[in-house]
Amino acid sequence: MNRDIIAGKWNQIKGQAKARWGDLTDDVFDVSEGNAEYLAGKLQERYGWERERAEREVREFEKTLN
Repeated sequence: MNRDIIAGKWNQIKGQAKARWGDLTDDVFDVSEGNAEYLAGKLQERYGWERERAEREVREFEKTLN
C-alpha cells in the first residue's frame, strides 16, 4: 500500500497503529494523518529510538497493510 493510500484511509488504519504503538496519544495519530515522516519523528521522540529505527518501524507497519 503506498503512502497516499495510507493517508487517505488513515481513519481506518489508525486503530492498527494505536495497537502497535500504544504509548503514542490519539492527538499524535490525529495530527499525523498517515504522514510517515511525522509518525517516525514522534516514535523517535516518544520511544527514544534512533531515526533509522523509527523509520524502519513505520516501513514495517506499512508492509502489514498490504
